[in-house]
Amino acid sequence: MIRKEETICAVATGQGGAIAVIRVSGSQSLDICGKIFFPADKKIYLADHKGYSLIYGEILSGDEIIDEVLLSVFRAPHSYTGENSAEISCHASPFIQRKILELLINNGALAALPGEFTQRAFLNGKMDLSQAEAVADLIASSARLAHRVAISQMRGGFSHEIGKLRSELLQFASLIELELDFGEEDVEFVDRNELILIINRIKLLADNLASSFRIGNAIKNGIPVVIAGKPNSGKSTLLNALLKEERAIVSEIPGTTRDTIEDVLVIDGVEFRFIDTAGLRDTTDIIENLGIKKTHEKIDDASIVLLIDEATSLPASINVRAGIIRERMSGTGKSLMIIINKTDLADQKKIEYLKNEIHLAGTDKLLFISAREKTGLEELRLQLSEAAIKDNHTGEDIIISSLRHYEALKSVSESLERVLTGLETGIPDDLIATDIKQAIHYLGLISGQITTDEILGNIFTNFCIGK
Repeated sequence: MIRKEETICAVATGQGGAIAVIRVSGSQSLDICGKIFFPADKKIYLADHKGYSLIYGEILSGDEIIDEVLLSVFRAPHSYTGENSAEISCHASPFIQRKILELLINNGALAALPGEFTQRAFLNGKMDLSQAEAVADLIASSARLAHRVAISQMRGGFSHEIGKLRSELLQFASLIELELDFGEEDVEFVDRNELILIINRIKLLADNLASSFRIGNAIKNGIPVVIAGKPNSGKSTLLNALLKEERAIVSEIPGTTRDTIEDVLVIDGVEFRFIDTAGLRDTTDIIENLGIKKTHEKIDDASIVLLIDEATSLPASINVRAGIIRERMSGTGKSLMIIINKTDLADQKKIEYLKNEIHLAGTDKLLFISAREKTGLEELRLQLSEAAIKDNHTGEDIIISSLRHYEALKSVSESLERVLTGLETGIPDDLIATDIKQAIHYLGLISGQITTDEILGNIFTNFCIGK
């Protein structure tokens, strides 16, 4: 539900600090705050106070002092929401926060819904829809690269690209519509060869943005890394060594891991989701077979697979297992790292033999480690970091991490493909104009120039309260 006229309030800070901030926004925000906030300087009248100012005073409930606070004043349109706003910095006692909210609500404010402050910022033109969505991603970012992607989008890098694409398409749609108006006079305002070149260029840009979703989604949610291999190859020991804690049960009994175990580790500013899986082998154990089936599913979804084997294994058997994993890793951009574990149990001659006999394909990596002795782990971390950023993400690239944006860009590309087909086959201009309008429509869905209450509801209900 979109509430445009009401004044809203909510705690805007998380738990655990010494100070809390209570945010108030709406046309009556200063009037409402003026009923419970009393400046130390008696000459100050809050409702008339200028923006970008800070006032010291007390929150009173009748004659009872609730807290000594600082109140920040923001005047429309120079505020986060574009409305008159106030932020009350109080002590972070749960009682004080609840009491101030209660006083604000009793004097006419409403409790804010999740994302309602950012929704108002969007509705008041302070940001477009893709920038608003980036606010939630920024709050949720737990690693440097996820933060970088979110801050780039929030500052309008993605919006700028979408705006350029939409502007060019609008220009050509207008010229084609003009041709249709003068259809009987056989006037051509658009050079068809030029239009084909421009549509191809715009389609390429849309495709490139859409293709960034794989890495963007992985950065946002953590890059999935599956640890796979035969039983007792050291998968769980490796997970524990990387996490520096006993996260998985380690046993010499084959088939100990029957379900997936997941945990998160940040390496060089990138969040990785490590998934320890059941050992791959033929077995009649029903439960273990279910675990192996889940291992195959996790491999299908992984961005990186660590195939763990032993330094005592035969190269032929390692090559067979690697070939089976490669067949499952059908997606482009996925990485396979063959990790030869238990090097502490093999001599240098055997390790050199394995280096020469293990077959690598494409971008495969071969590493030698001892998870038990914790040797070779730094090189593994380095290779993981390089694999995560091999898509040439430098911090300047525009990367999308929203499924909604990805689906819209795919629809843009499909519409423009129909335009190109129509231009090549000579279909009527009104049908070409329709497909260009469809592409413009989908670009507008991304930026919020075309939107519905349902779309806004789906987006902003995923926000935290207070933002």
